[in-house]
This record gives sequence, structure tokens and C-alpha cells, in this order.
Amino acid sequence: MNLVNLQTFLKIIETGNLVRASVALNVTQSTVTARLKQLEEELGQPLLHRHKTGVALTNPGHKLKTYAEVMMGLWRQIRLDVSLPKEIDGICNLGCEPDLWGSLGREVTGQILDLQMRTLLSIVPGDAVALDKMLATRTIEAAISYTPLTGNGRTVRKVAKENLVLYSNRHETSPRADPLYIFVDLGEKFRTAHTAAYSDAGVAKSSYGSPVWAIDHILRYGGSAYLPEHLAEPYYQRGDFFKVPDTPIFDRDIYFAMLSDESDVWQRISPLIDALQAAVEKAP
Repeated sequence: MNLVNLQTFLKIIETGNLVRASVALNVTQSTVTARLKQLEEELGQPLLHRHKTGVALTNPGHKLKTYAEVMMGLWRQIRLDVSLPKEIDGICNLGCEPDLWGSLGREVTGQILDLQMRTLLSIVPGDAVALDKMLATRTIEAAISYTPLTGNGRTVRKVAKENLVLYSNRHETSPRADPLYIFVDLGEKFRTAHTAAYSDAGVAKSSYGSPVWAIDHILRYGGSAYLPEHLAEPYYQRGDFFKVPDTPIFDRDIYFAMLSDESDVWQRISPLIDALQAAVEKAP
């Protein structure tokens, strides 16, 4: 299977039609069409429905997209691994949930750079599902996530906790009485604790799956929400947010997952992970 054809297929999906894909790839539209046709003939299935407004994936196209993304990711990794300059002795491919970059992601990255001066560091974002998939396909060797990404051949450690605090853009408010209260889905543990603490409260009129989006909502329209302290603290220090007094503080765990057979580079940073885990175990 031609990797250029796979790359073209993914670019068509990304850009929405063959014309924009040809511009992005700096080839003619006829070349893009030929590559797609060759791929469809090789697989014996139509991969795209073409419309005036763009393209839509067929069922075989959806299946191929998943495999194509994995294959292109592995190809990029192969190219990196075999073309390392002499002064570099390894690559760290680390996945991190976006909401964790401002806390543990940045800290671990800085430590790796300090410890591994001869190492190339590649950081990729993703939610727990995406990170799990990248570990399974060995696109990354380690991941920082709110979910314990367990699986065959992996070592998973609980390495940190973060506080979830109720913030508001007004001094006095409460989820029970605030019509602008926003529910932020911060995981199963939080949902359970939140329901128990506020069983007598009404249903929030707004909800978000990301605290970053909830912060933007509060800054624009006002309101209150439970937010990770490390994300909301800069706004609190600036006076944009207030901590709501006499309300429960929740927490959620942060995990570090690593492929167990990844040697050299990642094994050399294991003391850092050991220290993080020890700090969590000592915490009250």
C-alpha cells in the first residue's frame, strides 16, 4: 500500500474536498483524484462520497481512516528513529491530556529536558481514548492522564492529585442558588462526589466537558463552576475569579502510564516518576 496515497486520503478528509487537498499537498487536483482512485481500486471499496459541498466517508472509508492515521504515525516515528543525528541518543514520545499541560505535563517535560540533554522530546495532546490508542500502537511510550491507562505491557502509577475548587466571577454564590452555575464534567469520581454533595440542587443550565471552555464561558458571560485549581488560580490571583467559601473541595487523581519494555530513555527518568508517586502516597 502506497503511503503517499494514504497521506492524500487523510488530507482530503482534513480539508474537506479534493481541491483544497491538492493545494495543501502542492499537487494538481488530477493527481489527488488519481491517488484516491488507486487506493479505492486496491481495496476494492469506495472510500468517499463526493458532494458539491465536499466529501463524506463511506463505511469502508471510516475503517481505513483509523488504520491510516496509525500507519502514518508509525511511519513518522520510523523516520525519526532511523535518522537521529549523532549527538542524539534517543527519543521521548510523551502524550498528555490538554488540561494537564499547565501542571504536571509542563513539570515532567522540564525534568526530562534537564535529565536528558541528548534526547529529542515529542509531546502530543489527546484525551484518554486517544492516548490509550497511541500507547497501543506504540506511537508514544508514555502518557499523563486522568485515567489509569492500563493494558498489557504497561506500567501505570498514580503520580499526583489536583484540587477541584468552586470558583465564581461574583463574591457570594452557590450551586444550589446560582442560576449561572456551570457543571463541568471532571470524571466519574467527581460526578459521584458532586451528586452526593449537591443532591438538593437543581440541574445546571450549562455544562462543559472541558474546564478550559468553562473558564472562557465564565469570563464572557459570568457564572460559577468547579475547576482544577492549577487552571483557575491565575484568574483568581488577577481578581477575575473568587473562591466560593464554605463549599466542598474535591480532587482527582493523575496517572503516568509507560510501556514497560521501553528502555534507556524512559527508564532513566523512572526516578522522577518514583518521586512523584512517593509524594502522592505521603500526602494526607
